[in-house]
Amino acid sequence: MLTQTPVKDIICQQREFFATGKTKSVEWRIEQLKRLKQGILDDKEAIINAVKADLGRPDFEAYFEIAAISEINYALKHIKSWSKPKKVSTSIDQFPSSAQIYPEPLGVILIISPWNYPFSLLISPLVGAIAAGNCAILKPSEIAAHTSGAIAKMIEKTFDSPYIAVVEGGVEASQALLAEKFDHIFFTGGTAVGKIIMAAAAKHLTPVTLELGGKSPCIIDADVDLKYAAKRITWGKYLNAGQTCIAPDYLLADSRIKSDLLTEIKKCVNDFYGGDPFQSPDYARIISRRHLERLQPLLKDGKIVVGGECNPEEKYIAPTVIDGVDWDSPVMAEEIFGPILPVLEYTDLNVAIAEINARPKPLALYFFSKDKQKQELVLQQTSSGGVSINDTIMQVGVTDLPFGGVGDSGIGSYHGKASFDTFSHYKSVLKKGLWFDQSWRYPPYKDKLSLIKRIVG
Repeated sequence: MLTQTPVKDIICQQREFFATGKTKSVEWRIEQLKRLKQGILDDKEAIINAVKADLGRPDFEAYFEIAAISEINYALKHIKSWSKPKKVSTSIDQFPSSAQIYPEPLGVILIISPWNYPFSLLISPLVGAIAAGNCAILKPSEIAAHTSGAIAKMIEKTFDSPYIAVVEGGVEASQALLAEKFDHIFFTGGTAVGKIIMAAAAKHLTPVTLELGGKSPCIIDADVDLKYAAKRITWGKYLNAGQTCIAPDYLLADSRIKSDLLTEIKKCVNDFYGGDPFQSPDYARIISRRHLERLQPLLKDGKIVVGGECNPEEKYIAPTVIDGVDWDSPVMAEEIFGPILPVLEYTDLNVAIAEINARPKPLALYFFSKDKQKQELVLQQTSSGGVSINDTIMQVGVTDLPFGGVGDSGIGSYHGKASFDTFSHYKSVLKKGLWFDQSWRYPPYKDKLSLIKRIVG
Protein backbone atom coordinates (compact mmCIF):
# COMPACT_ATOMS: atom_id res chain seq x y z
CA MET A 1 0.00 0.00 0.00
CA LEU A 2 1.62 3.23 -1.14
CA THR A 3 -0.71 5.90 0.18
CA GLN A 4 2.21 7.65 1.97
CA THR A 5 4.58 7.47 -0.99
CA PRO A 6 4.58 10.66 -3.11
CA VAL A 7 2.66 10.15 -6.34
CA LYS A 8 5.53 11.56 -8.40
CA ASP A 9 7.87 8.92 -6.99
CA ILE A 10 5.49 6.07 -7.82
CA ILE A 11 5.10 7.27 -11.40
CA CYS A 12 8.86 7.75 -11.77
CA GLN A 13 9.51 4.21 -10.53
CA GLN A 14 6.96 2.81 -12.94
CA ARG A 15 8.38 4.72 -15.89
CA GLU A 16 11.83 3.38 -15.07
CA PHE A 17 10.50 -0.16 -14.85
CA PHE A 18 8.56 0.18 -18.09
CA ALA A 19 11.70 1.45 -19.81
CA THR A 20 13.45 -1.85 -19.05
CA GLY A 21 11.17 -3.49 -21.64
CA LYS A 22 10.31 -6.33 -19.28
CA THR A 23 6.54 -5.84 -19.66
CA LYS A 24 6.77 -6.30 -23.45
CA SER A 25 7.42 -10.02 -23.09
CA VAL A 26 4.18 -11.89 -23.71
CA GLU A 27 5.35 -14.78 -21.54
CA TRP A 28 6.03 -12.33 -18.72
CA ARG A 29 2.56 -10.83 -19.08
CA ILE A 30 1.03 -14.30 -18.92
CA GLU A 31 2.87 -14.92 -15.67
CA GLN A 32 1.54 -11.65 -14.20
CA LEU A 33 -2.03 -12.52 -15.17
CA LYS A 34 -1.63 -15.88 -13.45
CA ARG A 35 -0.27 -14.14 -10.37
CA LEU A 36 -3.24 -11.77 -10.34
CA LYS A 37 -5.64 -14.69 -10.58
CA GLN A 38 -3.94 -16.50 -7.72
CA GLY A 39 -3.90 -13.33 -5.64
CA ILE A 40 -7.67 -12.98 -6.06
CA LEU A 41 -8.25 -16.63 -5.19
CA ASP A 42 -6.02 -16.39 -2.11
CA ASP A 43 -7.85 -13.30 -0.82
CA LYS A 44 -11.30 -14.21 -2.11
CA GLU A 45 -13.02 -14.37 1.27
CA ALA A 46 -11.45 -11.11 2.45
CA ILE A 47 -12.58 -9.39 -0.77
CA ILE A 48 -16.13 -10.69 -0.51
CA ASN A 49 -16.38 -9.73 3.16
CA ALA A 50 -15.10 -6.24 2.35
CA VAL A 51 -17.72 -5.76 -0.37
CA LYS A 52 -20.43 -6.96 2.02
CA ALA A 53 -19.20 -4.55 4.69
CA ASP A 54 -19.32 -1.63 2.25
CA LEU A 55 -22.64 -2.35 0.52
CA GLY A 56 -24.48 -4.92 2.62
CA ARG A 57 -24.53 -7.18 -0.41
CA PRO A 58 -25.72 -10.80 -0.07
CA ASP A 59 -23.09 -13.48 -0.67
CA PHE A 60 -24.55 -14.28 -4.09
CA GLU A 61 -24.19 -10.70 -5.34
CA ALA A 62 -20.85 -10.18 -3.59
CA TYR A 63 -19.44 -13.08 -5.57
CA PHE A 64 -20.06 -11.08 -8.76
CA GLU A 65 -16.97 -9.08 -7.77
CA ILE A 66 -14.83 -12.16 -8.39
CA ALA A 67 -16.07 -12.30 -11.99
CA ALA A 68 -12.83 -10.59 -13.00
CA ILE A 69 -11.30 -14.07 -12.92
CA SER A 70 -13.25 -14.91 -16.08
CA GLU A 71 -11.63 -11.87 -17.74
CA ILE A 72 -8.22 -13.19 -16.72
CA ASN A 73 -9.00 -16.65 -18.10
CA TYR A 74 -10.17 -15.14 -21.37
CA ALA A 75 -7.05 -13.00 -21.68
CA LEU A 76 -4.79 -15.98 -20.93
CA LYS A 77 -6.50 -17.92 -23.70
CA HIS A 78 -6.14 -15.20 -26.35
CA ILE A 79 -3.16 -13.03 -25.39
CA LYS A 80 -0.69 -14.70 -27.75
CA SER A 81 -2.90 -14.13 -30.79
CA TRP A 82 -3.75 -10.57 -29.69
CA SER A 83 -0.06 -9.73 -29.32
CA LYS A 84 1.09 -10.96 -32.72
CA PRO A 85 1.73 -8.41 -35.47
CA LYS A 86 -1.02 -8.51 -38.08
CA LYS A 87 -0.14 -8.47 -41.76
CA VAL A 88 -1.98 -6.11 -44.09
CA SER A 89 -1.82 -5.92 -47.86
CA THR A 90 0.17 -3.35 -49.83
CA SER A 91 -0.52 -2.00 -53.30
CA ILE A 92 1.63 -2.49 -56.40
CA ASP A 93 3.07 1.01 -56.14
CA GLN A 94 4.76 -0.07 -52.85
CA PHE A 95 6.49 -3.09 -54.42
CA PRO A 96 8.62 -4.68 -53.00
CA SER A 97 7.17 -4.30 -49.49
CA SER A 98 5.29 -5.80 -46.60
CA ALA A 99 3.14 -4.06 -43.98
CA GLN A 100 2.22 -5.04 -40.46
CA ILE A 101 0.40 -3.62 -37.46
CA TYR A 102 2.26 -4.07 -34.19
CA PRO A 103 0.35 -3.82 -30.89
CA GLU A 104 2.52 -2.18 -28.26
CA PRO A 105 1.87 -1.10 -24.66
CA LEU A 106 1.14 2.54 -23.88
CA GLY A 107 3.23 2.83 -20.73
CA VAL A 108 1.97 3.88 -17.29
CA ILE A 109 -1.80 3.64 -16.82
CA LEU A 110 -4.04 5.22 -14.17
CA ILE A 111 -7.21 3.27 -13.32
CA ILE A 112 -9.80 4.99 -11.11
CA SER A 113 -12.69 2.82 -9.94
CA PRO A 114 -16.14 3.51 -8.46
CA TRP A 115 -17.73 2.35 -5.21
CA ASN A 116 -20.72 0.37 -6.52
CA TYR A 117 -18.75 -2.64 -7.76
CA PRO A 118 -15.54 -1.60 -6.06
CA PHE A 119 -13.40 -4.66 -6.78
CA SER A 120 -14.48 -5.92 -10.19
CA LEU A 121 -14.58 -2.48 -11.82
CA LEU A 122 -10.96 -1.93 -10.82
CA ILE A 123 -9.58 -5.38 -11.57
CA SER A 124 -11.33 -5.92 -14.94
CA PRO A 125 -9.59 -3.00 -16.66
CA LEU A 126 -6.35 -3.96 -14.89
CA VAL A 127 -6.51 -7.31 -16.71
CA GLY A 128 -6.46 -5.47 -20.04
CA ALA A 129 -3.64 -3.19 -18.92
CA ILE A 130 -1.49 -6.17 -17.89
CA ALA A 131 -2.33 -8.18 -21.01
CA ALA A 132 -1.28 -5.24 -23.20
CA GLY A 133 2.05 -4.89 -21.34
CA ASN A 134 1.59 -1.76 -19.24
CA CYS A 135 2.42 -0.66 -15.71
CA ALA A 136 -0.53 0.60 -13.68
CA ILE A 137 -1.47 2.74 -10.71
CA LEU A 138 -4.81 1.84 -9.16
CA LYS A 139 -7.03 4.32 -7.32
CA PRO A 140 -9.90 2.47 -5.60
CA SER A 141 -12.89 4.41 -4.31
CA GLU A 142 -12.47 5.71 -0.78
CA ILE A 143 -16.25 5.50 -0.33
CA ALA A 144 -16.00 1.70 -0.38
CA ALA A 145 -13.26 1.86 2.24
CA HIS A 146 -13.23 -1.80 3.25
CA THR A 147 -12.81 -2.94 -0.34
CA SER A 148 -10.17 -0.30 -0.99
CA GLY A 149 -8.11 -1.73 1.87
CA ALA A 150 -8.59 -5.30 0.66
CA ILE A 151 -7.44 -4.34 -2.84
CA ALA A 152 -4.35 -2.57 -1.51
CA LYS A 153 -3.34 -5.60 0.58
CA MET A 154 -3.92 -8.04 -2.29
CA ILE A 155 -1.98 -5.99 -4.85
CA GLU A 156 0.88 -5.31 -2.42
CA LYS A 157 1.29 -9.05 -1.81
CA THR A 158 1.05 -9.91 -5.51
CA PHE A 159 3.10 -7.28 -7.37
CA ASP A 160 6.07 -4.98 -6.87
CA SER A 161 5.02 -1.33 -6.74
CA PRO A 162 7.20 -0.24 -9.70
CA TYR A 163 4.90 -2.47 -11.77
CA ILE A 164 1.44 -2.30 -10.15
CA ALA A 165 0.73 0.09 -7.26
CA VAL A 166 -2.31 1.19 -5.28
CA VAL A 167 -2.91 4.74 -4.10
CA GLU A 168 -5.64 4.99 -1.49
CA GLY A 169 -7.30 8.18 -0.29
CA GLY A 170 -9.98 10.71 -1.04
CA VAL A 171 -10.29 13.70 -3.32
CA GLU A 172 -6.79 14.93 -2.47
CA ALA A 173 -5.24 11.66 -3.63
CA SER A 174 -7.21 11.79 -6.88
CA GLN A 175 -6.20 15.40 -7.48
CA ALA A 176 -2.54 14.57 -6.89
CA LEU A 177 -2.75 11.73 -9.40
CA LEU A 178 -4.58 13.78 -12.02
CA ALA A 179 -1.96 16.53 -11.80
CA GLU A 180 0.57 14.10 -13.26
CA LYS A 181 1.05 12.85 -16.80
CA PHE A 182 -0.05 9.30 -17.59
CA ASP A 183 -0.10 7.42 -20.87
CA HIS A 184 -3.79 6.56 -20.43
CA ILE A 185 -6.45 7.20 -17.79
CA PHE A 186 -9.30 4.74 -17.31
CA PHE A 187 -12.16 6.07 -15.17
CA THR A 188 -15.43 4.51 -14.12
CA GLY A 189 -17.95 6.76 -12.37
CA GLY A 190 -20.41 9.56 -12.89
CA THR A 191 -20.62 11.99 -15.80
CA ALA A 192 -19.85 15.06 -13.69
CA VAL A 193 -16.58 13.60 -12.39
CA GLY A 194 -15.85 12.23 -15.86
CA LYS A 195 -15.72 15.82 -17.13
CA ILE A 196 -13.18 16.68 -14.41
CA ILE A 197 -11.06 13.66 -15.38
CA MET A 198 -11.14 14.61 -19.04
CA ALA A 199 -10.23 18.24 -18.32
CA ALA A 200 -7.25 17.17 -16.21
CA ALA A 201 -6.12 14.68 -18.86
CA ALA A 202 -6.37 17.30 -21.59
CA LYS A 203 -3.62 19.36 -19.94
CA HIS A 204 -1.19 16.52 -20.69
CA LEU A 205 -2.87 15.31 -23.90
CA THR A 206 -3.52 12.04 -22.08
CA PRO A 207 -6.08 9.77 -23.77
CA VAL A 208 -8.98 8.65 -21.61
CA THR A 209 -11.51 5.88 -21.35
CA LEU A 210 -14.59 7.10 -19.48
CA GLU A 211 -17.12 4.53 -18.31
CA LEU A 212 -19.98 6.72 -17.14
CA GLY A 213 -23.73 6.15 -16.84
CA GLY A 214 -27.00 7.88 -17.57
CA LYS A 215 -30.70 7.21 -17.45
CA SER A 216 -30.97 3.81 -19.12
CA PRO A 217 -34.52 3.36 -20.44
CA CYS A 218 -36.45 0.11 -20.40
CA ILE A 219 -39.23 -0.05 -23.00
CA ILE A 220 -41.93 -2.69 -22.64
CA ASP A 221 -44.07 -3.55 -25.65
CA ALA A 222 -47.62 -4.86 -25.30
CA ASP A 223 -46.89 -8.30 -26.77
CA VAL A 224 -44.40 -9.58 -24.16
CA ASP A 225 -44.74 -12.33 -21.59
CA LEU A 226 -45.21 -10.04 -18.60
CA LYS A 227 -44.12 -12.61 -16.02
CA TYR A 228 -40.72 -13.09 -17.63
CA ALA A 229 -40.34 -9.38 -18.33
CA ALA A 230 -41.23 -8.42 -14.76
CA LYS A 231 -38.77 -10.92 -13.27
CA ARG A 232 -35.89 -9.70 -15.42
CA ILE A 233 -36.71 -6.03 -14.85
CA THR A 234 -37.10 -6.45 -11.09
CA TRP A 235 -33.83 -8.36 -10.77
CA GLY A 236 -31.92 -5.88 -12.96
CA LYS A 237 -33.26 -2.84 -11.14
CA TYR A 238 -32.85 -3.96 -7.54
CA LEU A 239 -29.57 -5.83 -7.90
CA ASN A 240 -27.14 -4.12 -5.50
CA ALA A 241 -30.07 -1.94 -4.36
CA GLY A 242 -30.17 -0.27 -7.77
CA GLN A 243 -26.56 0.90 -7.55
CA THR A 244 -25.60 -0.47 -10.97
CA CYS A 245 -24.58 1.78 -13.85
CA ILE A 246 -26.60 -0.25 -16.36
CA ALA A 247 -29.67 -0.78 -14.16
CA PRO A 248 -32.97 0.12 -15.83
CA ASP A 249 -33.36 3.73 -14.72
CA TYR A 250 -36.99 4.10 -15.74
CA LEU A 251 -39.73 2.09 -17.42
CA LEU A 252 -41.50 3.21 -20.56
CA ALA A 253 -44.46 0.84 -20.80
CA ASP A 254 -47.13 0.46 -23.45
CA SER A 255 -50.24 1.95 -21.86
CA ARG A 256 -52.23 -1.23 -22.60
CA ILE A 257 -50.11 -3.37 -20.29
CA LYS A 258 -48.73 -0.89 -17.77
CA SER A 259 -51.15 -1.79 -14.98
CA ASP A 260 -50.62 -5.53 -15.42
CA LEU A 261 -46.84 -5.02 -15.57
CA LEU A 262 -46.85 -3.12 -12.27
CA THR A 263 -48.86 -5.91 -10.69
CA GLU A 264 -46.28 -8.45 -11.85
CA ILE A 265 -43.35 -6.34 -10.63
CA LYS A 266 -44.99 -5.96 -7.23
CA LYS A 267 -45.37 -9.74 -7.09
CA CYS A 268 -41.72 -10.23 -8.09
CA VAL A 269 -40.50 -7.87 -5.36
CA ASN A 270 -42.44 -9.95 -2.84
CA ASP A 271 -41.16 -13.23 -4.32
CA PHE A 272 -37.55 -12.02 -4.32
CA TYR A 273 -37.35 -10.16 -1.01
CA GLY A 274 -40.45 -11.13 0.99
CA GLY A 275 -43.09 -8.89 2.51
CA ASP A 276 -40.42 -6.83 4.29
CA PRO A 277 -37.29 -6.43 2.14
CA PHE A 278 -35.54 -4.83 5.11
CA GLN A 279 -35.38 -8.30 6.66
CA SER A 280 -34.30 -10.02 3.45
CA PRO A 281 -30.77 -11.51 3.38
CA ASP A 282 -30.81 -10.95 -0.39
CA TYR A 283 -31.22 -7.18 -0.54
CA ALA A 284 -28.28 -4.76 -0.33
CA ARG A 285 -27.97 -1.33 1.29
CA ILE A 286 -27.18 2.18 0.04
CA ILE A 287 -23.44 2.87 0.16
CA SER A 288 -23.65 5.89 2.52
CA ARG A 289 -25.97 8.27 4.32
CA ARG A 290 -24.99 11.00 1.86
CA HIS A 291 -26.18 8.95 -1.09
CA LEU A 292 -29.36 7.97 0.74
CA GLU A 293 -30.10 11.62 1.44
CA ARG A 294 -29.70 12.31 -2.28
CA LEU A 295 -32.25 9.60 -3.10
CA GLN A 296 -34.78 10.29 -0.34
CA PRO A 297 -36.43 13.38 -1.93
CA LEU A 298 -37.11 11.36 -5.10
CA LEU A 299 -39.58 9.24 -3.11
CA LYS A 300 -41.89 12.26 -3.05
CA ASP A 301 -42.45 12.14 -6.81
CA GLY A 302 -45.62 10.62 -8.26
CA LYS A 303 -47.52 7.78 -6.62
CA ILE A 304 -45.66 4.98 -4.85
CA VAL A 305 -47.15 1.66 -5.91
CA VAL A 306 -44.42 -0.56 -4.46
CA GLY A 307 -42.11 0.09 -1.50
CA GLY A 308 -41.24 3.62 -0.45
CA GLU A 309 -39.97 2.74 3.02
CA CYS A 310 -36.73 4.37 4.13
CA ASN A 311 -34.48 3.84 7.16
CA PRO A 312 -31.59 6.32 7.05
CA GLU A 313 -29.85 4.81 10.09
CA GLU A 314 -29.58 1.46 8.32
CA LYS A 315 -28.91 3.03 4.88
CA TYR A 316 -32.02 1.26 3.61
CA ILE A 317 -34.47 2.23 0.90
CA ALA A 318 -37.02 -0.40 -0.06
CA PRO A 319 -37.39 -1.59 -3.65
CA THR A 320 -39.68 1.17 -4.90
CA VAL A 321 -41.84 1.69 -7.97
CA ILE A 322 -43.32 5.13 -8.65
CA ASP A 323 -46.21 5.68 -11.07
CA GLY A 324 -47.76 8.94 -12.19
CA VAL A 325 -44.53 10.69 -13.16
CA ASP A 326 -43.79 12.57 -16.37
CA TRP A 327 -40.68 13.54 -18.29
CA ASP A 328 -40.31 16.75 -16.27
CA SER A 329 -40.55 15.13 -12.82
CA PRO A 330 -37.48 15.54 -10.55
CA VAL A 331 -36.96 11.77 -10.55
CA MET A 332 -36.41 11.99 -14.31
CA ALA A 333 -33.83 14.78 -14.12
CA GLU A 334 -30.70 12.65 -13.63
CA GLU A 335 -29.50 9.08 -13.16
CA ILE A 336 -31.14 7.64 -10.05
CA PHE A 337 -28.50 5.08 -9.07
CA GLY A 338 -30.70 3.59 -6.39
CA PRO A 339 -33.72 1.31 -5.87
CA ILE A 340 -36.33 3.75 -7.18
CA LEU A 341 -38.06 2.89 -10.46
CA PRO A 342 -40.25 5.56 -12.09
CA VAL A 343 -42.81 4.42 -14.68
CA LEU A 344 -43.97 6.32 -17.74
CA GLU A 345 -46.27 5.08 -20.48
CA TYR A 346 -46.57 5.45 -24.24
CA THR A 347 -49.14 4.73 -26.91
CA ASP A 348 -46.90 5.18 -29.95
CA LEU A 349 -43.45 3.52 -30.04
CA ASN A 350 -42.11 6.18 -32.41
CA VAL A 351 -43.04 8.90 -29.92
CA ALA A 352 -41.38 6.93 -27.12
CA ILE A 353 -38.20 6.67 -29.19
CA ALA A 354 -38.30 10.40 -29.91
CA GLU A 355 -38.52 11.14 -26.17
CA ILE A 356 -35.50 8.92 -25.49
CA ASN A 357 -33.55 10.55 -28.31
CA ALA A 358 -34.31 14.02 -26.94
CA ARG A 359 -32.14 13.18 -23.90
CA PRO A 360 -28.46 12.31 -23.42
CA LYS A 361 -27.43 8.94 -24.81
CA PRO A 362 -27.63 6.26 -22.11
CA LEU A 363 -25.14 3.55 -21.22
CA ALA A 364 -27.75 0.83 -21.77
CA LEU A 365 -31.14 0.52 -23.41
CA TYR A 366 -33.60 -2.32 -22.81
CA PHE A 367 -36.48 -3.34 -25.01
CA PHE A 368 -38.96 -6.11 -24.27
CA SER A 369 -40.86 -7.24 -27.35
CA LYS A 370 -41.45 -10.35 -29.44
CA ASP A 371 -41.88 -8.25 -32.58
CA LYS A 372 -38.67 -8.46 -34.65
CA GLN A 373 -39.62 -5.41 -36.72
CA LYS A 374 -40.05 -3.34 -33.56
CA GLN A 375 -36.76 -4.69 -32.22
CA GLU A 376 -35.02 -3.57 -35.39
CA LEU A 377 -36.75 -0.18 -35.23
CA VAL A 378 -35.44 0.43 -31.71
CA LEU A 379 -31.94 -0.74 -32.66
CA GLN A 380 -31.84 1.50 -35.72
CA GLN A 381 -33.49 4.59 -34.28
CA THR A 382 -31.77 4.88 -30.88
CA SER A 383 -28.18 5.32 -29.74
CA SER A 384 -26.79 3.87 -26.50
CA GLY A 385 -23.67 2.22 -25.19
CA GLY A 386 -25.30 -1.20 -25.46
CA VAL A 387 -28.70 -2.82 -25.94
CA SER A 388 -30.33 -5.89 -24.48
CA ILE A 389 -33.49 -7.27 -26.01
CA ASN A 390 -35.83 -9.05 -23.60
CA ASP A 391 -33.45 -8.98 -20.65
CA THR A 392 -31.53 -6.59 -18.41
CA ILE A 393 -27.91 -6.42 -17.17
CA MET A 394 -26.85 -9.74 -18.70
CA GLN A 395 -25.17 -8.14 -21.72
CA VAL A 396 -22.27 -7.16 -19.46
CA GLY A 397 -21.47 -10.85 -18.97
CA VAL A 398 -20.67 -11.51 -22.66
CA THR A 399 -16.89 -11.14 -22.80
CA ASP A 400 -16.79 -10.71 -26.57
CA LEU A 401 -19.16 -7.72 -26.41
CA PRO A 402 -17.22 -4.47 -25.87
CA PHE A 403 -18.67 -2.59 -22.91
CA GLY A 404 -18.76 1.20 -22.97
CA GLY A 405 -20.86 4.28 -23.46
CA VAL A 406 -21.49 6.88 -26.12
CA GLY A 407 -21.90 10.63 -25.77
CA ASP A 408 -22.61 11.56 -22.15
CA SER A 409 -22.48 7.90 -21.09
CA GLY A 410 -18.82 7.44 -21.90
CA ILE A 411 -15.84 7.28 -24.22
CA GLY A 412 -14.20 4.03 -25.25
CA SER A 413 -14.89 0.45 -24.23
CA TYR A 414 -13.38 -2.63 -22.65
CA HIS A 415 -13.91 -6.35 -21.83
CA GLY A 416 -12.18 -9.16 -23.68
CA LYS A 417 -10.25 -8.07 -26.77
CA ALA A 418 -11.59 -4.53 -26.36
CA SER A 419 -9.62 -4.23 -23.09
CA PHE A 420 -6.39 -5.22 -24.85
CA ASP A 421 -7.14 -2.71 -27.60
CA THR A 422 -7.87 0.09 -25.11
CA PHE A 423 -4.46 -0.22 -23.49
CA SER A 424 -2.48 -0.78 -26.70
CA HIS A 425 -1.11 1.44 -29.43
CA TYR A 426 -1.33 -0.16 -32.87
CA LYS A 427 1.89 0.84 -34.58
CA SER A 428 1.89 0.75 -38.39
CA VAL A 429 5.09 -0.61 -39.93
CA LEU A 430 6.06 -0.66 -43.62
CA LYS A 431 9.11 -2.70 -44.66
CA LYS A 432 10.65 -2.09 -48.09
CA GLY A 433 13.14 -4.20 -50.01
CA LEU A 434 16.37 -2.72 -51.38
CA TRP A 435 16.78 -5.09 -54.31
CA PHE A 436 14.46 -3.14 -56.62
CA ASP A 437 13.37 0.48 -56.84
CA GLN A 438 10.42 1.97 -58.72
CA SER A 439 11.32 5.26 -60.37
CA TRP A 440 7.82 6.74 -60.71
CA ARG A 441 8.04 8.93 -57.57
CA TYR A 442 11.37 10.63 -58.25
CA PRO A 443 11.95 13.89 -60.16
CA PRO A 444 12.09 14.91 -62.88
CA TYR A 445 8.33 14.50 -63.16
CA LYS A 446 8.11 15.13 -66.88
CA ASP A 447 5.93 12.54 -68.59
CA LYS A 448 4.92 11.00 -65.23
CA LEU A 449 1.63 12.86 -64.64
CA SER A 450 -0.49 10.31 -66.46
CA LEU A 451 1.09 7.53 -64.38
CA ILE A 452 0.41 9.23 -61.04
CA LYS A 453 -3.16 9.87 -62.12
CA ARG A 454 -3.62 6.14 -62.68
CA ILE A 455 -2.05 5.28 -59.32
CA VAL A 456 -4.06 7.82 -57.37
CA GLY A 457 -7.26 7.00 -59.25
